[in-house]
Amino acid sequence: MPTTPYPHMIAALAFGYLLGSIPFGLLLSKLSGSPDPRAIGSGNIGATNVLRTGNKALAAATLLGDMLKGTVAVWLAQRFGLGAAIAGGLAAGLGAFLGHLFPIWVGFKGGKGVATYIGVLFALAWPAALVFCAIWAGVATLSRYSSLSALVASAITPLFLYSMGSPAEALLCLVLTILIWIMHRQNIARLLNGTEAKIGT
Repeated sequence: MPTTPYPHMIAALAFGYLLGSIPFGLLLSKLSGSPDPRAIGSGNIGATNVLRTGNKALAAATLLGDMLKGTVAVWLAQRFGLGAAIAGGLAAGLGAFLGHLFPIWVGFKGGKGVATYIGVLFALAWPAALVFCAIWAGVATLSRYSSLSALVASAITPLFLYSMGSPAEALLCLVLTILIWIMHRQNIARLLNGTEAKIGT
């Protein structure tokens, strides 16, 4: 009788969550003596808000760390057999994303998930990650709104994955996209009323 995959899937989800919960924005800010990102701007610990401290190198390091959480979680789940290769990677990617949004170490108040989304994409389907980054950069160049760039890129990504013949990855990214839009609900309100801060302000 075959072994049920569900314990392995739960393990992959839990592993991804714990890895995704590492609050790089907060840890790196403390180590560098920079202001606590929770006390400025939007109050979240993601790279965009860390950039508001004025430390571009710290923001870049936070971005890289938050991306790697997603990439490493998926890669390790696939490499060490936490579920079937594809299913385990998807579960770990979802876990890493949820961990970033709701990290257990800092009262379940994390970032908005964009960097970790990209990191998960790089591990699951790197062409989709490049498409996401290209769309983000294009919209950001035209609008100078980081939030709008993330919203547009995340909306297009599941469609791109589905067109590539990757329905499982497309479904996961649809879930992640919905969560990103929920986490950006205040940004959406500010975009609509014209009070959203632009990149560099």
